[in-house]
Order: sequence, then structure tokens, then C-alpha cells
Amino acid sequence: MHIEPGIVEGSKILLSYGTAAAALGYTAKLAADTLRRDGAASLALRSLIASVLVFCFFEVLPHHPVGVSEVHLILGSTLLLLFGAAPAAISLAAGLLAQGVLFAQFDLPQYGINLTTLLVPLFATAALARRIIPAKTAYVDIGYGQALKLSVAYQGGIVAWVAFWAFYGQGFGADNLQSVASFGAAYMSVVLLEPLVDLAVLAAAKAMHQMKGSLALEKRLYEGASA
Repeated sequence: MHIEPGIVEGSKILLSYGTAAAALGYTAKLAADTLRRDGAASLALRSLIASVLVFCFFEVLPHHPVGVSEVHLILGSTLLLLFGAAPAAISLAAGLLAQGVLFAQFDLPQYGINLTTLLVPLFATAALARRIIPAKTAYVDIGYGQALKLSVAYQGGIVAWVAFWAFYGQGFGADNLQSVASFGAAYMSVVLLEPLVDLAVLAAAKAMHQMKGSLALEKRLYEGASA
């Protein structure tokens, strides 16, 4: 996952350091909340599993450059539902860093940009989940409409942030507008697939009901928030 090098450069890239720091600060808060609620072992295990998945999303699943960035099947809403907000955020940060260090060193200067682009939509999606999924509803029981809303929120947030960085860095010239539009159109096609993946994964989790209470999964997956 990366916005093309050179899109944001010079002093303008300093903004990404601030946005990334804020995103990491909120991730730390979520992690502290999860630590108090579920314990260190559960947080660490979920974060590790999710980080491996994110690395696979970046490097194994099909991905290709379009316009100002790359189109990936990141499955942010799937990570959120399976592992919770804090492990999902930690895994996205860790997977992105691992990708940069191991395979795409040219992406490291844009780490703050890409981190912000992945994490802020995740936080917004988590907030939306709290609003549209009743407190007593386990995640394994959500419907297609709810999964679609979560996917649109996450993928749409990524497109919005990529557009922001592109316009912030390069302005509103015709070529840049076309590049942003082509990326947005290609990326939003992920919305057609992600809800189906979410429901398939949740159905599999529901069938494996013996996993209820596992340290490896978000508690809300099998039980309502008030349980």
C-alpha cells in the first residue's frame, strides 16, 4: 500500500508526521483500553495474527498501481470484526512498516502518509460499527447491509485520504484530477467484494462456535457488548 513517491514532498510531508503521530496516539489509547479489558496475552496474540494477515494482504493478494496509488484488498472491516479496533490498527501499522522495510524501501518516506490513510478510516469504521450494530448483536450475526456500510466507510475513507494527499501535494491540475479519479474508481470496486468476504468469514466463525472465548478473537465476535 503506498501513495506514489513524489506526490507529497519537501516541507509538505511534515504534515504527515503530525497526522501519523495523532493516529498512533489514538492507537495507543485503544490498545490501553483493550489491555485493561482483555489482557496482554489476547491483545498481543490478536495483533500478531492480524499483522501476518495484513502482510499477506499487501504482498500475496493481487495488487497493482492505478493513478496516484495502488489498489489492494486490505479488508479493514474484516480485521475490525475479527480482532477488534486496537489489534486491527496495530496490524495495519506493523504490516505497512514490514512491507516498506523488506520490499519497498522507497515507500518509507511516505510511511506517515500511508499510515494515516489506513488508520483514520479504520477508526471511523469502528465508530460507525458502534452506531449501526446493536449492542446486543454479536458480529457473527450482522447482515449484508451492515457489512456493506462498514466496507464503504473504510474503503471510501482510504480513497478520500489518498485524494487529499494528492491534491495537497500536486494541486488540482487536469492530470492529477484524472489520476485521483482513476484510483478512486478502481479502489471502490473493492467495496463489491469486501462485504461478501466479511460475511463468509463471519459465517465460518459462527460455524466454529467452539472458538468463543478464544484469546485469538475479539470477544464481540460471539457475544453482544452487554453480555
